[in-house]
Amino acid sequence: MIDFDMKGKVAVTCKDRFAPYLEQELLALGFRPKSIARTYIELYASLNDCIDLNLHLRTASHVLYEIKSFYLHKADDIYRRIKAFPWEEYLDQDTYFSVVSHVDNETVNNPLFVNVRVKDAIVDRFREKFGRRPDTGSAKDGAVIQLFWKETQASIYINTSGETLAKHGYRKIPGHAPMLEALASATILASDWDGRSPFVNPMCGSGTLAIEAALMATGRYPGLFRDNYAFMYVKGYDEAVYQKIRSKMENKIMEVPGLRIIASDISEQAVLFAKENAGIAGVEELIEFEVCDFENTTVPENGNGVVFFNPEYGERLGEEGGLGDTYKRMGDFMKQKCAGYHGFIFTGNMVLAKRVGLRTSRRIEFYNGTIDCRLLKYELFKGSK
Repeated sequence: MIDFDMKGKVAVTCKDRFAPYLEQELLALGFRPKSIARTYIELYASLNDCIDLNLHLRTASHVLYEIKSFYLHKADDIYRRIKAFPWEEYLDQDTYFSVVSHVDNETVNNPLFVNVRVKDAIVDRFREKFGRRPDTGSAKDGAVIQLFWKETQASIYINTSGETLAKHGYRKIPGHAPMLEALASATILASDWDGRSPFVNPMCGSGTLAIEAALMATGRYPGLFRDNYAFMYVKGYDEAVYQKIRSKMENKIMEVPGLRIIASDISEQAVLFAKENAGIAGVEELIEFEVCDFENTTVPENGNGVVFFNPEYGERLGEEGGLGDTYKRMGDFMKQKCAGYHGFIFTGNMVLAKRVGLRTSRRIEFYNGTIDCRLLKYELFKGSK
């Protein structure tokens, strides 16, 4: 049985370009990164620390606890190397598990082959030792074993998350082309919003940005909306430790007097969906929802807050056609009604972005799926600069 307090190498993975915001989160939680790459951050932590990370992180994908790093030359060696490992210290005989692999080796042209060989090795070890074998499959709702193999170097991990952390669990109605919850969190962190000044989100769609803003401002973490993680199926897991961490997390929820988060959309159905999602997240009362054209969105005076647009950009939701006028109107709206605010537009279409007609002060790189995007920042000065 593994000691959940024993520290080891942990890799917290994330989407490409999220690492600066994941680092920000880790530092705020008291963890010190050892190394930072484009899609993961390594640190030194225990499995109980991994429970903490899974419940709190907004911008992460998975939390991986390394159990062995080893030389692996070719595909024929996988079975022998994996079978020699003492899996009975990590898994019970009746535990369901799945295998995930990321492979870059010239002897492998089908990563599914690697998954099967790893599964076979673990299952055969149990069968030979105990006369029984664990169940396996592709669903990540039990224990998850993860292999990273690049050239001749391999590492095997316990994936403590299971299903991705990038989906936060409250959004039951996604709406059209929704922003992934982790992406919404990362862009809000990139905006440097203080969590106290107004957050105005015209064109709110299914409400993800406004909901994430409300969650962040009031200290509500993604672990509130999920009760199944892969760490729960690893030998040595103590339910009492999880419940203690969860209780501490619940005690972090705070009231923010005077907080104004305003979300509008011209579609009444979109606003209904957004309200329902906000209700599941427990923040419906914190968001002022409006059904209107974005030009009529309420912008609190002297707010010095954030105005955040996530408009269509012609790559997934139809043609660019009429969007040029929309982008121009967004620029006019920010210039005329949002003086003193920081304006942001998240877009994957820089041709359309030129129609905004305002000078950007920053262009922050993101991906939305595979689409190369920018979070464009505009300083909206009062009077003449």
